[in-house]
This record gives sequence, C-alpha cells and structure tokens, in this order.
Amino acid sequence: MTETAISSRDNPIFKRLKKLAESARARREARMTLLDGDHLLAAYLDAGGEPHTLVRAASFDTGSFEQWAVRCPHAKLIVLPDALFAELSPVATPTGMLGEAAWLTPPAIDTTPLVVVLEDIQDPGNLGSMLRTGAAAGATLAVLSKGCHDPWSPKALRGGQGAQFVLPLASGIDLVEWLGQFEGESLALALGEDNSLYMRPLAGALALIVGNEGAGISRSVCEAASATVRIPMRGKIESLNAAAALAVAVFEAARQRAV
Repeated sequence: MTETAISSRDNPIFKRLKKLAESARARREARMTLLDGDHLLAAYLDAGGEPHTLVRAASFDTGSFEQWAVRCPHAKLIVLPDALFAELSPVATPTGMLGEAAWLTPPAIDTTPLVVVLEDIQDPGNLGSMLRTGAAAGATLAVLSKGCHDPWSPKALRGGQGAQFVLPLASGIDLVEWLGQFEGESLALALGEDNSLYMRPLAGALALIVGNEGAGISRSVCEAASATVRIPMRGKIESLNAAAALAVAVFEAARQRAV
C-alpha cells in the first residue's frame, strides 16, 4: 500500500478536498463529493461506484485502511495529520476515513411513479433522512426545489446513508412547473385540511409534497398540487416535523401498493 502524506494546507490536493467539504458550487462543478466513514463507502461500492481518492487521518488504523485500499484498487491513497483531517470531516468527532467520489446517477426505476417532492428543505440532516425514507419506501424519484440544501453535501450524505446512490434525484427544480407536467396525482401535506391522507387511494402514479421545516409548503406549490391533505393526529400535538410527515405518507403509499 503506497500512501501520499500531506501535511500542508497549501497542498493542492488538500485544497481540492477542502472545497468539496465546504462548497456546494465546487461539488456541483466537479460533480464530486466526500464520503465520510466506512458505511457510506460500502454503500457507494455496492451501488457500483469507485472512489477517486481514499483519505485517512494519521491516527486511523492502518490495517483497516489497507482493507479499503484493496477494495478500491484505483484510488489514490492520502494520509493527513489528524488536525487537517478534522477540517474535512462533517462531524465533530471524525470517523478517520473519507472517500473522494463522483456523484452517481442511479438508473430510472421502471414502475408506477412514487415521487418524493421536497420544497426548500434546508437542514442537511433532514434532507438526507427524507431521501433515506423515500428510498426505503420504494420511491422512484426525489424532486428537490431550488431552495433545498445540496443533497451531495457530506452532512446530507451522512443523513441519507446511501440513499443518494440508489434513488434518482432531480435538483434545482421549479416545483410549480414540474407539478404542472406530472402525469399523476400530486398531494401536498399540510395542516388545517379536512382531506385525510388515509381516505385517498395512493397506489397510482403519485407525488407526495413536503415543505420547509418552518414555513411549510408555499401557496403556489399547494395550488399547483392536485389536492392538499392532512395526516390525522389523535394526540394533542399541532403538527409533525417534515421528515416524520413524509415517512407517514410515503409508507402509507407503500402499504397500499403492497395490498
């Protein structure tokens, strides 16, 4: 195993990795990102990807890193001092290993559309969690508005735990325009409606719309949807958070499709 040791912040490789860690524009232009930890790396490999670069902190176990190097024979191997590695990590307690990897484009899923439509989801953990939920429920596509956080950011990837590698994504979308062209029913999940989600058939071509964590779904997107529905709640709580609401709705659709 031949590693390249980097100790300076001025090194061009470190600068490139730092931009990928911090800049959505850099990720978008390069169509590259950073994968944090062995779980994401394994999911990436399982989806058919191969990292361009493997990076370890100096304190990371050499034997474990060598095993990953064997699985990624074409990857360049980099070792960084722990302090420099921490500057690339999306978490306060770094895992000790990162992969520099190209975005994957999953093949289209050829079945009745079940689309997750997300408007202005700005928290990367929430966004990743929603994509993970959609993928787990069998969603065929995730459509993200222009105001959503970058789904390929390291924090969103951690939240998604591999969802971005298997769920087709459409980002930076004008949702009103997209909904106008969707050949199926589109349901906006909102409060204060008499129309219960559970009273609707959800087995056909369907788009489920969830809005911003605080503001909810915009009026223009609600008006572009086929209908606005609510999730009935028996308890004395005003609302569910966006990720929980999506989970309830998309798994109800999955349940109906399994009947």
